[in-house]
Amino acid sequence: MPELHKDETVWPIAFRLVSEEKQIGRWTTLSWSIEDVCLYDEDEKDFLAAKDGGYCLPLELHKHERSDYRFNLSSRDPHLFIVCVEENEQLSPLLITAAQGLASGYMDGDYQVLHITTPLQVQAWMEAYIGRHGEQLEFRKKRCKDNSKDRKGRSSGN
Repeated sequence: MPELHKDETVWPIAFRLVSEEKQIGRWTTLSWSIEDVCLYDEDEKDFLAAKDGGYCLPLELHKHERSDYRFNLSSRDPHLFIVCVEENEQLSPLLITAAQGLASGYMDGDYQVLHITTPLQVQAWMEAYIGRHGEQLEFRKKRCKDNSKDRKGRSSGN
């Protein structure tokens, strides 16, 4: 098992995936949910006990996703998204992210995306990350300004 650590860009999160059979019309299907979410802290014993029989994934923040984090945090109910793949009627998590744009990219494929409300501690951690690295601004290419008198603009009629 890789060594667990929490720092300014990574926070391990443990959880369990739970399935429940649901009847939809004549068909029975499995409905998946996330339970027993546990955040890594310095008391590793409690964390390891919480992830026993479950999964542990690192929530990793990236500078190029800062605008997604801000959008998520400014929503009424911020979420973490867990991307899972289904094999033999079992769901296995691949990654956990706070970037809705990244998670939605997986929804077009053969993946299932589950979500949980972002714990307040994680929201504060994400805010601190954005504070350290600044808001990500959308850059637009600006036209060069040329002040020479022989160059005419489009509206000049020439």
